Amino acid sequence: MKVVVAPNAFKDSLSADAAAQAITRGVLRVVPDAETVHVPIADGGDGLFDVFKSVFGGETITKEVTGPLGKPVAAEILYIPDTKTAVVEMARASGLALLRPEERDARSTTSRGTGELVLEAIRKGATKILVGIGGSATNDGGMGFASALGVRFLDTDGNDVRPIGEDLGSVASVDVSGLSFDPASVSFEAVCDVDNPLTGERGAAAVFGPQKGATPEDVTFLDAGLANLAKRTRECLGKDLEAMSGAGAAGGLGFGLAAYVDAALRPGVDVVLDMVGIDNELEGADLSITAEGRIDFQTAFGKGPAGVGARSKRKGVPCIALAGGLLGDISNLHDIGIDACFSLCSAPMSLDDAMKNGAELLEAATEQAVRAFLAGRAARG
Repeated sequence: MKVVVAPNAFKDSLSADAAAQAITRGVLRVVPDAETVHVPIADGGDGLFDVFKSVFGGETITKEVTGPLGKPVAAEILYIPDTKTAVVEMARASGLALLRPEERDARSTTSRGTGELVLEAIRKGATKILVGIGGSATNDGGMGFASALGVRFLDTDGNDVRPIGEDLGSVASVDVSGLSFDPASVSFEAVCDVDNPLTGERGAAAVFGPQKGATPEDVTFLDAGLANLAKRTRECLGKDLEAMSGAGAAGGLGFGLAAYVDAALRPGVDVVLDMVGIDNELEGADLSITAEGRIDFQTAFGKGPAGVGARSKRKGVPCIALAGGLLGDISNLHDIGIDACFSLCSAPMSLDDAMKNGAELLEAATEQAVRAFLAGRAARG
């Protein structure tokens, strides 16, 4: 029996590689002689750095940058000298995981630290930069990121506005003449884990703002601010990107990357799955198992497990997804290619306990999922 093990990271609990090891142990509990193939994945959120590091190696560079609330944080860049490629994971500089729950404030956070990491990568010699833009604490439309690179956002009096969500509505013009590097010498690829537009009911503020501390009133305010930023960018730069797929990723950083450094936006899961060669690994497989901390209606929109399910379906391989939590209606995942979903939590428990015991819970859930799969296959004869 061949099983492809392709989990995402479990934020603040397990890396993608550690999750793969736990799943493998669960498989081997049931089928000791199973062939398991590890394909740890990422989708643009937390874990992109680690997956690229495991495949390509490279040099880890640590730099102190501006954190989401302005306090310094130490964050890493992966630099691959052979190809002059840098991997920047925005969650390491501007991520939600850097803040305590009571510190979350979508009006006050900035993506500036991510821009500072990019600037360091360019100074190092990078000519291609991949920016993973999931797991953000921000809703600034990418103003912080861009301002670190020399882009100016000005109010009606010609003064610089603060690159935070609170000041999105004050932007009257955008000036890219002070960009601190030659844009023709560096190519950017934004690795997205969602396909949301910048504004509207599926926009950055409406969908992701509440998890970043935004009240309903904040959501309305921030959405209007993002619309203003898009309008001023369109007027000043001739770029109409408000409705672009992925523009709403990371509080609008997808928009900022495309608008101010001409980044191409690609679904992160496709970038990673191609890189790790999952299509080849699925050849001859009996089962694929993917996993993530939480599975809900958003999973279908560019998240790692959905990508694994879709690739598995193309190869005619059954796919099972495991998650710490299963929330709401997830029937759309069955159409994509995930045949069944199982929760890790076998009994009522706190989030802290679930995260602390993530490996053990994932191993046990895998065992039960594989037993169910084998029972179904036996019943079919």
